[in-house]
Amino acid sequence: MKLPAALYSSAQVRAMDQWAIATRGIPGYTLMERAGAAALRCLRAYRSAARRVTVVCGAGNNGGDGYVMARLARAAGYEVHVLAVGAPERLRGDALRACADWRAAGGTIGAFEAAALARCDVLVDAVLGTGLAGQVRADVESVIAAINASGRPVLALDVPSGLDADRGSVLGAAVRADCTITFVALKTGLFLDAGPAHTGVLYFDDLALGAEGAPLPVPQFERLLPDEIALTLPPRARSANKGDFGHVLIVGGGRGMAGAARLAGEACLRAGAGRVTVAVAPASSAAVSAGRAELMCHAVDDAAAVRALIARCDLIAVGPGLGRDAWAEALWVEVCTCGKPMVVDADALNLLAAAPIRARSEWILTPHPGEAGRLLGRSAAEIQRDRPAALGALLDRYGGTVVLKGAGSLVGRAGAIPALCELGNPGMASPGMGDVLTGVIAGIWAQCGDPWRAARAGVWVHACAGDAAARGGERGLLAGDVIQELRRCVNF
Repeated sequence: MKLPAALYSSAQVRAMDQWAIATRGIPGYTLMERAGAAALRCLRAYRSAARRVTVVCGAGNNGGDGYVMARLARAAGYEVHVLAVGAPERLRGDALRACADWRAAGGTIGAFEAAALARCDVLVDAVLGTGLAGQVRADVESVIAAINASGRPVLALDVPSGLDADRGSVLGAAVRADCTITFVALKTGLFLDAGPAHTGVLYFDDLALGAEGAPLPVPQFERLLPDEIALTLPPRARSANKGDFGHVLIVGGGRGMAGAARLAGEACLRAGAGRVTVAVAPASSAAVSAGRAELMCHAVDDAAAVRALIARCDLIAVGPGLGRDAWAEALWVEVCTCGKPMVVDADALNLLAAAPIRARSEWILTPHPGEAGRLLGRSAAEIQRDRPAALGALLDRYGGTVVLKGAGSLVGRAGAIPALCELGNPGMASPGMGDVLTGVIAGIWAQCGDPWRAARAGVWVHACAGDAAARGGERGLLAGDVIQELRRCVNF
């Protein structure tokens, strides 16, 4: 089944289960059987040549899904072995019934042994699922370690064991699955933080609840999809001229940091802005002008010099290479008091953190975790531990639109369902990538006039271009390589 756009918390998914049971009268065991059948279909799709399957079952409903899958796989001709984590006698409810049906079908259950994991083509992780509360127990941690060390392909049911289904963090230890099939709805944690690395290839089955008319709660997040471009940037009129696509002013490029402003400016042009002016320190002007002739570069000594440039632009992107000296502070104050829409990044965010100003609706803040921590008075590690909560805190304090950068960048605005970008790659962890994103967002905003749509589309375009650039290898990927891919992605 095609992956939907909506992402939900584990509590929301449990509520969907309860709705099906209480409102539609679907027995919980029927849902478990549907999950087991979906898991078998996933196995066939992912490892069609596999014939020997070992299912590691825990003591909850995730284990019950595993027992159902084991029974159905055995009936389909697979050689199936079940290893129990904990005594099967501890099972309750539908999971106990699934275990009994497995035994009634002739299946046997062995105690978990790491050595037994090597005797299969595929391992199925049915240990914990979404029911984990708190850190993984020591005995289960050893099971997870053995699964990860087995060298066998791993199919996880619903959520890799040990992964926080809401935040994507590893709760002490987590299975690194090659493939995961998740049920009912997509869980947010599969896309956040360590989630993608532990999930592998993701499959989805709603267990026919969509056909049952299940009411859907408001999602926690929406996945950004390729149609962001069509929704944000319609085809251009044949009679269009550059004045129709906005005039962006990039403010940055302090002494020794011309490259950041130049990258942002070029990215802004590649995203389709009609005109781009770059205001930099006098020592940086020659480097920017020589690097990209299409940029209108101005050397500015002080705030008064940038004031005239501000008057002629439609919106401002401030921060790339700005620095934090007296020159930078003067330009930052001038930009903040001009009343024009702005994208705020890099050193401008640090200046904002040092002297916070009133929240605004017409700005887009683009912090990475370290900058977000400074804006909120927290550490970067605290931000990473709960990225959705950090996004909410930034919106509460600063308003506007916020892009919390990182693996699985988040985009939020008050009153809107926040968005999550699953594209991008580790090669993009290199200098200048944030400057490119700033330019892309500003360039799209100049064309569409909507900060929310511009942030969403800009994040998607930037990540898409990063993935295109990484086809030649992630290591050594440069911000300039990403810029070269922007034109194709913004015309997607």
